[in-house]
Amino acid sequence: MVDADESMEVETSDTIEKKKKKKKKKKKKPAGGTGGGGGPTATPKQQTDPPEIPIRQLYPGGKYPLGEVVDHPIPKHAPHDVTINRRTDEGKMALDASFEEMLQEAREAAEAHRQVRKYVMTWMRPGMKMIDIVEKLEACSRKLVNERGLEAGLGFPTGCSLNNCAAHYTPNAGDETVLQYDDVCKIDFGTHVNGRIIDSAFTVTFNPRYDKLLEAVRDATNTGIREAGIDVRLCDVGEAIQEVMESYEVELDGKSYQVKAIRNLNGHSIAPYRIHAGKTVPIVKGGDATKMEEGEFFAIETFGSTGKGHVHDDMECSHYAKNYEMGFVPLRLQRSKQLLHTINQHFGTLPFCRRWLDRTGESKYLMALKNLCDLGVVDDYPPLCDIKGCYTAQFEHTLVLRPTCKEVLSRGTDY
Repeated sequence: MVDADESMEVETSDTIEKKKKKKKKKKKKPAGGTGGGGGPTATPKQQTDPPEIPIRQLYPGGKYPLGEVVDHPIPKHAPHDVTINRRTDEGKMALDASFEEMLQEAREAAEAHRQVRKYVMTWMRPGMKMIDIVEKLEACSRKLVNERGLEAGLGFPTGCSLNNCAAHYTPNAGDETVLQYDDVCKIDFGTHVNGRIIDSAFTVTFNPRYDKLLEAVRDATNTGIREAGIDVRLCDVGEAIQEVMESYEVELDGKSYQVKAIRNLNGHSIAPYRIHAGKTVPIVKGGDATKMEEGEFFAIETFGSTGKGHVHDDMECSHYAKNYEMGFVPLRLQRSKQLLHTINQHFGTLPFCRRWLDRTGESKYLMALKNLCDLGVVDDYPPLCDIKGCYTAQFEHTLVLRPTCKEVLSRGTDY
């Protein structure tokens, strides 16, 4: 510290004038500071608790977090000359850059999915009604993806299948089912921006006795993700998944069960506004030799069961979707025409459920909905269940086969 006496200076009129000349005007900081200038490197804003700010407002520059980026595997049956370095190949890099807008849309939906499921795990508890769980989850999803007609919103109804029910259960109005401590609940929900659907699922348990079951299915899903890539045969992915899944055993009530891959459930390709786009990713060996291709989106999902490893239709139906392949069908019933107009307006070719029809203001529509299903205009997707008394688990991620790499869009710190 400098002594005050030595640093003191007598200010005359001349010295004051010199100081004025030396002073420079301070540069003004751009409005908004570092928290959201809107450029590609803008620092994201802070999300609220509970989350309510749309993802696009958190990243005003339009650059959303990347998923997990990994190299494509070398296909088992590929010739030796395919081992190009896709990360540095100029042609692949240029093609990758042309996908940027599409990728940002998918990443926005993926970030919404991550934040919603993180929020769900802070409050989902035994004793809650299943209908309250899914509606609270969907309300948050709608906010974060900034729902706006068919441009952005929910990719499909939230599945919350319990125990032996593996998929396609969401409560209809009046369903009083309550989540129990010993339940195994599969939370499967989707978000989309401009039809780019993120399909990702996880399993929730409260009793630690199911830990090994969840570990088996999580490991199998990660195996499928690792094996997937450009020019990889779908049957090779399925074979690798089954080998890992069925290497696990789980002990329940003093009895050991091999974890079986549910052979008639599959992953699938995804296209804009089309959740199942034509290709299926088996989770057992023996599938077809169709190859994955550059630019494709896939949902890699696996299901493990302590039962037979085979599901069948059961319980009341809640999931529906327009038949994507069906052309114009003349409808005789006016009520069916009205309902189809509602479906086209609110859902297009995206899946929907009865609760969502209720939200649009529709009522007394079950006969018209059955008529549309009977004519093949709409497909119904009943809950899929293994034998009673068994337990099923699911994990799922959406990935895209970029020209330069594989990006697991929905990957998070949770799974």
